[in-house]
Amino acid sequence: MTSTRSPFGRRASGVAFVAGAAAVAMTLSACAGGAASGSNADGDFSGEELTVLLISSHEGASEWLSTEFEEKTGATINPVIVPYDEIGSKLALDQQSGANTIDVAAPWYVSLGDLAADGAIQDLTEWVDGNDALDVDDFIPSLWKPYSQVDGKTYGLPFDGDTHVLFYNREILARNGFDAPPATWDEYLEQTKTITENESADGVYGAAIFGQKSPLILGASFANRLAGFGGEFVDESGEPTINTPEAVAAAQALVDVNDYALPTPAETDFGAGNSAWFAGKVGFIENWTDLGVRSQDPESGSEVVDQWGVTFLPTGGGNTASRASLVAGFSWVIAANTQKTELAQEFIEWASSSEVNAKLLTELPPTGIDPNRLSSLEDETYGTEFPEIQEANRATLDGALAWPTGENATEAAQVLTDELAKLLAGEGGTAQETLDRVQAEWEDLLG
Repeated sequence: MTSTRSPFGRRASGVAFVAGAAAVAMTLSACAGGAASGSNADGDFSGEELTVLLISSHEGASEWLSTEFEEKTGATINPVIVPYDEIGSKLALDQQSGANTIDVAAPWYVSLGDLAADGAIQDLTEWVDGNDALDVDDFIPSLWKPYSQVDGKTYGLPFDGDTHVLFYNREILARNGFDAPPATWDEYLEQTKTITENESADGVYGAAIFGQKSPLILGASFANRLAGFGGEFVDESGEPTINTPEAVAAAQALVDVNDYALPTPAETDFGAGNSAWFAGKVGFIENWTDLGVRSQDPESGSEVVDQWGVTFLPTGGGNTASRASLVAGFSWVIAANTQKTELAQEFIEWASSSEVNAKLLTELPPTGIDPNRLSSLEDETYGTEFPEIQEANRATLDGALAWPTGENATEAAQVLTDELAKLLAGEGGTAQETLDRVQAEWEDLLG
């Protein structure tokens, strides 16, 4: 996982600016001509190909999507799989360099503002506003704006409605005298500490804490606590609020649990954390809701079948209402310079649909996809097979904490992550001092 600054924004490397006017010219030309495609009016795209950029966690989904879309339209999908922290820069470089090998991508929603500012993705506003078949009102409301829009314009469609919830191992909790998961972050610390003190000699720890220096990993762990303590990244006008008492309490909660987590938190990404979870070596893990699908699938290597439970994120301080944390989340976008806009539109309309999302929620092997729509969230099969996960996902219906998404948002997320890593390493001073530094930088980047 890279710890360098974001490839977007004012402090970016020269790549983002080398293409300059040439990239803009190519973008305008491609957008003007890209709507033309070799399809028939009935949606037959036989013989055509679409290159789709996805993260490694969505490789299983890409296989299902490729097979089903070819059957539906005759078009071939060529997936390009990259690490989750590289998809935004890969797309931007592809478009700005003139390579233009990518037609569609599913980047982290936080990068939409930077990708739009860099001219790497198409403005979809006119198409979305004029297409009732997209059924925009069916997208989960708390996801729609952050996953799709920047400054009132639409650049993407929600694909993977990632939100973190708290998974727990019932057997580990019972062995240590706990008959229910924690409702508050204080209770979470108490239970985590007890489990680690009792069982670490046997290789069992209270929790796997995602601490690797990436906004999608360490940043997610902080965001979960920020949501729990009732904090915000920015206020209603977009001004940073990252050093409020609620934010400081969230950072301190992360510091306090660090010593009782699966060794070593600074190196724990979702791969290492998930491995410990599936092996039954941790009591708690904060994770995306699709973890439950794999937890119940022995064919995926899970040793915790029927041993796990899931609940809402804990609360903290004066806040008593649990709130969803949109820590990841991925959106379908169309590359600015594609010559296959019509086929790309056909694909993302279908791939973001309720029918497709509902299928991906319960498909085996697991696809890593979470609900993006109200109708798929309430899908009967999903509710029958995974009622606890369905209920936990309903947290998104009452509002959710979302990252900023405007220009420089990806750099701001990395600034926060870098400072949190220093704090956890004992090199950043206090939680208040750490977040005061972040606030100052965010005011410069986002204010």
